[in-house]
Amino acid sequence: MKMKKITSIASLLHLRFTRQTGIHSNKFCVNAARFYSPPSSTKPPGPLMQYRKLIEQGKLQHDPNQEKVALALENVLGRLEQYEKDMEEYHVNLANWEKNRENERCSLLIREAESKQQGDVWTSVNKHRNTLIERWMFRKNPENVEPGVGRWVSYLNRERKLDSLVGRCPTAPPAPKGLYLYGNVGSGKTMLMDMFYGATEGIVKHRQRFHFHEAMLKINEHMHRLWKNQVEEKSLRSSISGWITNLPFDSKVKEWVAAEEKYKQEVQMKNILPAVADKFLVDQHADQRGASILCFDEIQTVDVFAIVALSGIVSRLLSTGTVLVATSNRAPWDLNQDGMQREIFQKLVAKLEKHCEIIPIGSEIDYRRLIAQRSIDQVHYFWPLDGNAVRQLEAMWCQVTNHFGGKIISSTIPVMFGRTLEVPQSCNGVARFTFEYLCGRPVGAADYIAVAHNYHTVFITDIPVMSMRIRDKARRFITLIDELYNHHCCLFCSAASSIDDLFQGTEEGTLFDLESFQFETEIEGGKLRRDVLAEGSVSSGGAPAGIVSMLSGQEELFAFRRAVSRLIEMQTPLYLEGVHSLHPYFRNSTKNM
Repeated sequence: MKMKKITSIASLLHLRFTRQTGIHSNKFCVNAARFYSPPSSTKPPGPLMQYRKLIEQGKLQHDPNQEKVALALENVLGRLEQYEKDMEEYHVNLANWEKNRENERCSLLIREAESKQQGDVWTSVNKHRNTLIERWMFRKNPENVEPGVGRWVSYLNRERKLDSLVGRCPTAPPAPKGLYLYGNVGSGKTMLMDMFYGATEGIVKHRQRFHFHEAMLKINEHMHRLWKNQVEEKSLRSSISGWITNLPFDSKVKEWVAAEEKYKQEVQMKNILPAVADKFLVDQHADQRGASILCFDEIQTVDVFAIVALSGIVSRLLSTGTVLVATSNRAPWDLNQDGMQREIFQKLVAKLEKHCEIIPIGSEIDYRRLIAQRSIDQVHYFWPLDGNAVRQLEAMWCQVTNHFGGKIISSTIPVMFGRTLEVPQSCNGVARFTFEYLCGRPVGAADYIAVAHNYHTVFITDIPVMSMRIRDKARRFITLIDELYNHHCCLFCSAASSIDDLFQGTEEGTLFDLESFQFETEIEGGKLRRDVLAEGSVSSGGAPAGIVSMLSGQEELFAFRRAVSRLIEMQTPLYLEGVHSLHPYFRNSTKNM
């Protein structure tokens, strides 16, 4: 097949793609799937205004389903400003309540310790009796520092006393209902969600946007830290904190107080998921109070762990006032077609229905394709794999690297869980890989997130036609494209076929990859998932399916269509215009200027 003529690299380099200038256009940065306004001190426009402006400019085609969603998002945005103020006041009251409760709890413990001190044999008037008799009494009654009611009853009684002394926990103000958007590939779900996310800047302090892969890895990372802290047993003496050490009691009473403290922590950590959820959005800004928003792209329930983790995390966040805006290719009740962990899944669906408005985007049009057809070609995808394609890609590589400094080096970038990834060729935010290097080895979403975060421009060479024979590589490639797209990277490729013909083999059967959702914990011996399921109050159901991806053929087909749609959009000028404003490499540079 005859190859398209390559357009000038000058247009690419001119599209606000220059790090050195630090100049930003006043225009909004748009693409077919996403829309953000560049960082600014002024309040960004709401999603409805953004959407209508793009229609007026001819950059988007009007769609009544999309406009309905933009209006719903606008309504949520309108309630956030007051909600932020209400939540700030609530968190002040909550902090005061927690402080008073902790002070009262310590007072109760000290009073109980005083009672023990007065009643214990070793502090009585006969404390100087024969040491041998004293030891014999302790051997006869080894539990004399622990009441017969047991620590659990003791803990509950203490909590009831605290309720009567301090009062119940302050009630959080009612949160605005979020949105759950579902529909076909290219229907505008992510675009509209990101319009909303961009508009919340400056309104809500705690705001995060995650794609499914990144969210699952973040959950695992937080679990990893909490679990590691739990399994690292310390001696009883080292567990006695400073305030206990300074108490005017004998060592055994101090040990009792320390044991009560430790038991309280164990009760609080018995279910690890709420603890993870509490750090999921505000871990980096723990000193800030206010509302929280989670934008979650491509919700999936691909295995038991995903169902259990999502249910625990999302339910906790919704229950504590987080506003959720999510996208998926399925309605909530259709997510779990394999029937895994049905009871837990039904609780998740009930939470979503209670706290979110469920809205379908019914368009059958792939707007990424539509915009690509209307755009002037920016050829970044070279095919087939012949001498001409190789020469054109090499010429592009030289032009881009010369523009960004010209010195090609090998480097190492950090990956989650203490791992690293070697990058064979890189140059000031530009990196080059072969398909086999990224997709033919046991790497996963964490590696691709690291690549996408560190490099604004990525070259991938020698991409083959996907088939059943390399189905594991096909799944990795789809995950790679997802992360490059989510981070708004500029992508250059050489491939064996056109984008539309790239994913073959569905007639042969479902492309199935058990490694597509691997969670990289090699540093800790690869035991995290098993330990969390076994010990973290998460039941695996006793079935190997707990660690096996259950993607159906229909899910695979959707993933292929999404990858094709995104590859097409990544060639358009509208997408490329946004790289400088949206990629973390440039956004961080702007903040540091």
